[in-house]
Amino acid sequence: MMKKINIWFNHWFSTAYHIINLIKQDNDTAFHIIGTSRNPDSVVKNACDEWYSEPDTHGREYIDFCLDFCKKHNIDIFAPRFNQLDVCRYADEFEKINVKLLADSYDKISFLHDKAKAYNLFTEKNIGYVPDYRIVRTAEEFEKGFKELSENHEKLCLKFTSDEGATSFRIIDSEPLGPFQRAGNHIDYQKAVADISWLKGEKEIMLMPLLSGNEVSADCLQTQDGTIIIPRFKTNTRTEYIRHDPRIISACKDFFEKFGLDTPCNIQFIYHNDIPYFLEINTRMSGGIQLTCMASGVNIPNIAVNKLLGIQKPWHMPAEEVKITHIETPVILK
Repeated sequence: MMKKINIWFNHWFSTAYHIINLIKQDNDTAFHIIGTSRNPDSVVKNACDEWYSEPDTHGREYIDFCLDFCKKHNIDIFAPRFNQLDVCRYADEFEKINVKLLADSYDKISFLHDKAKAYNLFTEKNIGYVPDYRIVRTAEEFEKGFKELSENHEKLCLKFTSDEGATSFRIIDSEPLGPFQRAGNHIDYQKAVADISWLKGEKEIMLMPLLSGNEVSADCLQTQDGTIIIPRFKTNTRTEYIRHDPRIISACKDFFEKFGLDTPCNIQFIYHNDIPYFLEINTRMSGGIQLTCMASGVNIPNIAVNKLLGIQKPWHMPAEEVKITHIETPVILK
């Protein structure tokens, strides 16, 4: 009889549906997945063996909920996405009740969640290519930074240094939008100045050139057999490529040697004038990791949870380029 391991996924993106199914592809361990969410119609529910609603709380109140939930459901591994930083801040309390976190230390995660610190790390440690950028808080700093960067770059963009899912990303236009034009992710220069003034220095903002090439999402995991690094090249369509660009592989290897993470992460790059520039590091599995796993044959989610249990799963990286796509699949909710 296979050993049963309880894994809890709290409020995750819908793509956790694929991550959970990948974890369950195991011949040695019976992974029992328990999911919670504030969204009663989350498709993740269909991949879980048990499902519960989650309270809309934050901070210490949320941590107390998590600790109680782990005790009640005999959780062995907790894969936090929602409130990941707070959960990792109290990692010692989960360790006391024998719960392993599928997340790195609070110090490392909090550092990488700050884009300014991550960019400084890559610059100071000479890791890969880092785009020109300025960190601003006030309208005056923004205007100065915009003028400096505009001397060498045609188009600029901005985003908060602490952000998830690029919700604050804006392309800066020199002129206001015309009639019937939608703003979308665009903002004109004068409105940017006004908005930053309104923030009164409460938000740190990264100002940088708009990089125009293809994005690359490198799904990574450190293992005893070496570091899994699988660059997935995105296009303007649903077609993506697994392509082993030595510059991206080298930058990722440098990151793991000079900083390192123990659990799965996603390092993002974007090409500009044929140079792959560093964008950001997500301290969790990416939303497209199922594409990476299918195209490469390397099951990162399963390898990662087994690693937490002290089990070394073999993996082999294919050398050839692989093209992959995906389609919308209808799912009847439970």
